[in-house]
Amino acid sequence: MFAAGSRYSNAGPAYLVTLPDGRQVLATPLPLPHPGTVLGYHPPRNTDRLDLLAFRYLNDATEFWRICDTNNAMVAGTLTARSLIAIPVPGT
Repeated sequence: MFAAGSRYSNAGPAYLVTLPDGRQVLATPLPLPHPGTVLGYHPPRNTDRLDLLAFRYLNDATEFWRICDTNNAMVAGTLTARSLIAIPVPGT
């Protein structure tokens, strides 16, 4: 259901949730953050985008979530407000 590199690929089995109106939908468990080992730090600039940083440092733009996990950031946009963004070691 999810791509192999997705943060949800090992999140566990989907489960049924009943909404207030009675409809049932499948939900995916939220994965716990996996901080990973820090490779180094990137000083953010106004033009930085998290997908481009992931491509630059991790060779995969879709792994932006790993940078979020390493920085304990639930919302990706909050990272640009930091003076340094921790970059995880690729593949950890």
